[in-house]
Amino acid sequence: MSRKALVLFLALGVIWGVPYLLIRIAVADYHPLIVAFGRAAIGALVLLPFALRGKGIMAGFRKPGWLLLFTFAEISGPWFLIGFAETRVTSSLAGLIIALTPILAALLGVVLSQERLGAGRLIGLALGLAGVAALLGFDEQPVELWPVLALAASAFGYALGPIIVARKLADTDDGAVVVASLIVASVLYLPFVPAYWPARFPLDASLAVVTLAIICTALAFQLLFALIAEVGASRATVIAYLNPAVAVLLGVVVLDEPFSLALLAGFALIVAGSYFSTARKSVEAQPEEIRAAAE
Repeated sequence: MSRKALVLFLALGVIWGVPYLLIRIAVADYHPLIVAFGRAAIGALVLLPFALRGKGIMAGFRKPGWLLLFTFAEISGPWFLIGFAETRVTSSLAGLIIALTPILAALLGVVLSQERLGAGRLIGLALGLAGVAALLGFDEQPVELWPVLALAASAFGYALGPIIVARKLADTDDGAVVVASLIVASVLYLPFVPAYWPARFPLDASLAVVTLAIICTALAFQLLFALIAEVGASRATVIAYLNPAVAVLLGVVVLDEPFSLALLAGFALIVAGSYFSTARKSVEAQPEEIRAAAE
């Protein structure tokens, strides 16, 4: 890995480990829908000039049906569901459950490509499930079912989104698809915004939303495209192993969230499961873009 690729890898791994902390801060004062809407709308405005410099914003709307499905899976669904979950669980737990994404992506690759479920994926699945069991069954903090299901659904959406891009939107400019999806997500949220519009705008929550939009969305996607161009889509998925560590560390240090042996065990098992699920022998038969599902 070149020095440039290493810098991009570290930067993106940290940036995509931060949103769980920021979402936790934001939903303390804003409804999760407002947080998701602000992130999508501001992110779209920031990225719009980049899309216009490329093939134009309309390039992202060539296949509206698949674009809508991608938006539900990758943006509008997970961003709201994660915000909802973080009103009830810690940011550390949220980050770890979302870390199941590579495992789910590998399983989706098997289902959609009609491949055999090899030993690597089976080991990865078993370790991932054991990690979730450690988090939910042995932690001192009681965990509600609905937030966990919301996070699991978000992880599934994050696994499905890149596969939609690889299978149905591969001939469309990446930047245009991202901006178009952010615009669609903003429009989907918009009818519900008046009902949850905040009466006041605390500085910390507002800065969290703006940072989510500019750093964790607009900048992160630019870094992701640069990393894929540098090392390829399959190797870029390694950032999935760094994100949960950042999420747990920030939750414990910044928000003073509890750190337990169950959290440590869950982290180790889920990251190990992600590794085995996306190891080269497990994914070499898939198209390179599908391997990017573990982002």
